This record gives sequence, structure tokens and C-alpha cells, in this order.
Amino acid sequence: MATTAENRPKFRWHIIVFLAPAVLVYTAVMIIPLFGTLQFSLYTTIDNTQHFVGLDNFRTLFGDPRWSDSFWNALGNNAWFFFIHMVVQNPIGILLAALLSHPRLRMSAFYRTTIFIPTILSFVIVGFGWKLILSPIWGIAPSMLDAVGLKSLFAPWLGKEAYALTTLSLISVWQYVGIPMMLIYAALLSIPDEVLEAAECDGITGMSQFWKIKLPLILPSIGIISILTFVANFNAFDLIYSAQGALAGPNYSTDILGTFLYRTFFGFQLQLGDPNMGSTIASAMFFIILAGVSVYLFLIQTRLRRYQF
Repeated sequence: MATTAENRPKFRWHIIVFLAPAVLVYTAVMIIPLFGTLQFSLYTTIDNTQHFVGLDNFRTLFGDPRWSDSFWNALGNNAWFFFIHMVVQNPIGILLAALLSHPRLRMSAFYRTTIFIPTILSFVIVGFGWKLILSPIWGIAPSMLDAVGLKSLFAPWLGKEAYALTTLSLISVWQYVGIPMMLIYAALLSIPDEVLEAAECDGITGMSQFWKIKLPLILPSIGIISILTFVANFNAFDLIYSAQGALAGPNYSTDILGTFLYRTFFGFQLQLGDPNMGSTIASAMFFIILAGVSVYLFLIQTRLRRYQF
């Protein structure tokens, strides 16, 4: 009996000691506010008193034209914002990573740093900077296009409903393309040399090696980047707010769930803030993101595991 007790592995208390501060901080700044928001969305304020209304706020958000029109418009814009990032940012990030990982490329560290620098810039600088660049009055974009004979292509892209959201999406792509680039670059470097040498022995080199060998092996990393892009885009707010303001003009054409939540919760200009409806919108955003992450984890990630070493 004594021998059995001695051979039993000891409980590692130091794990709890080291994890406890992070868990406490995460609980204080994330978990408690999350449940507080979900709870707040089930109430409404009448005469400065909170009254439980259950899911009535969600029915109002989805069914009342005064709220549903703005919500579905913001959700559609968010979906387009995400789509642009998926079809432009991530493929460009993969292409850049493939080029920068080539062993014969010189000054690759300089190129990586240059491409990644916009990622660390403040969103205020990026938003106001590009707003000045694209201004038809004092911006440099018209003169730059004129210098190459393409001034006829210039338009006040941030001032037209049809182009404003796409323009801001491409600005966001420019700022954050360094993140998928670096993640894919790290994934490419982690591929064992033995695999690449075996492919070369079979005559698979160049682009053929990338499509047939490297790309399947980095699919798990691409999946992670895709879900990170989804979460980040449906939580987006800063760039739209800094470039177009809380009203997300022109005529709410760049309004996304983040700006819609801001106006509803805090109020803006003549619009009074409604914390309960703001919490309802935040809860809806949470469930949308949760659904997307769940689909990835249970339907996509399980299929990508076969490519992992």
C-alpha cells in the first residue's frame, strides 16, 4: 500500500499558482462582462428601473423595422467586409509568405519588416491618413494617378455609397496583411527539410512543389488564419469609426455591427443611448461569432488534422 501511494503522481500545485493570475484577470475583464452583457440584454429600463423582458429585445432587434433595417444592413456590410479580407488579404498573405520563404531571395528580412509595419500603426493614424490621401480636394491620390495618366479613374471613393465600404476593406487589408503573411511564413519554415528533399528527388520543384507539398501541409495554419479573420472582422469598429465617424457614412453604407452597437449603447448626436438594446446587439454579435467558430472547430478543423505532423 505504501509503495502504491509513493508511485502515485503528485498533484502539481505550481501549475495552479502560475495559471491563477491569468485566469483571474481573464475572468475579470472577459468572462464577467460577457455574462453581464447577456444578462443586461434580457432587461429594459422603465422609469430608471430595470424590468425583465426575456427575449423581447431580440424580437425587437430582428423584427421591428426601426431596428431590424439597421441591424441587417450592418450585418450585410460586416459580411462583405469579411469577404474582402478572405479573398484579398489571405491569398496575398500566402503569396507573400511563399515568396519571402524562398531560400534564394535576398533582403527577405527587410521585406518582411516593411510589409508588417502597417500592422503596428494606430488605427487612428491609418484612418485619418488614408482619408487625407483619398480626399479629392487636398489628397495626393489624384496627383499620383495623374502622374501615370490614370487620373480619369479617380473618384471620391470614401464619399460614394457604392465604393466606400470596399475602399475601407482594402485599406484594412493593406494594414493587416502582414499578420497572415507572418503566420504562413512560420508554417512554411516548420515543414521538415526531409519532406522537401523527398519531393525534389521525385522531381517536384518550384510552384509544383508549393501546390502539391507545401500548401496541403499548411492548410491547418490557413484554417486558423481564416477563423481569426472572421472573429476580427465581425468585431471590427476602429477603422470605420476613425475614417467615417459613428454614423458610418455616406448614408450608413459603411455601417457595421461595431458602429451600430456604439451608436445604440452610448448614443450619438440626437440619438439617446439605450444600454439594453446595445447589450442585445452585442449579444447577437457574440452568438454570430460563436456560431462561426463552432462551425470551424467541429466541421473544418477535424478534417485538417490529417495534414498535421
